[in-house]
Amino acid sequence: MLICAVESLRRDWQVISSTTEFDDGHVAVLREKLLTPSRETERSWTTVRRKPAVVIAAMTAQQKLVLIRQERIPIRATIWEMPAGQVDELCNSQSLKEVAVRELREETGYELAPHGSLEFLGDFFSSPGFTDERAFLFLARPVEPSAAGHAHHESEAIVDCREVPVRELQRMIAADEVRDANTLAAFARLCARGIISIEA
Repeated sequence: MLICAVESLRRDWQVISSTTEFDDGHVAVLREKLLTPSRETERSWTTVRRKPAVVIAAMTAQQKLVLIRQERIPIRATIWEMPAGQVDELCNSQSLKEVAVRELREETGYELAPHGSLEFLGDFFSSPGFTDERAFLFLARPVEPSAAGHAHHESEAIVDCREVPVRELQRMIAADEVRDANTLAAFARLCARGIISIEA
């Protein structure tokens, strides 16, 4: 189903030319000329292609959400976020779930409780004006600390992890303490689905 959704996005878009200016396996920069569904003349665009990602809204039995605090070099800041990670190959929904479960444990040291479940909440595009980066949202609940603890990747700089009540996360978002698109999108989706409620 997910792959079909990806392919349907490309219907009626004709690529006239595409030149790769940079590619390191994680990010590729392309100069493209295309015919779009609404225009008869070609358009030129610079597109950044990036691997898809999973974002995990991890909720404890006490209805708290697990956040990590991570150094982010591009913005020169350390920020609070929901755990997330890139997907090397988008094969099927099962592979996405496997990545989500792995990233949750590696980044937070939490895992699904024995009776826990992983629910797909949909997807979003982080910044479609210049990149095709697509993130798949999951709700993991209930989660609990893993006996094995976290297993941070050497490229990561996660400096803290904590459980945050929904009301506190709402306050953090309103106070501009949470600013990454992944967490904001996941919070909005949780609210829209009625999984969490916020106070006016």
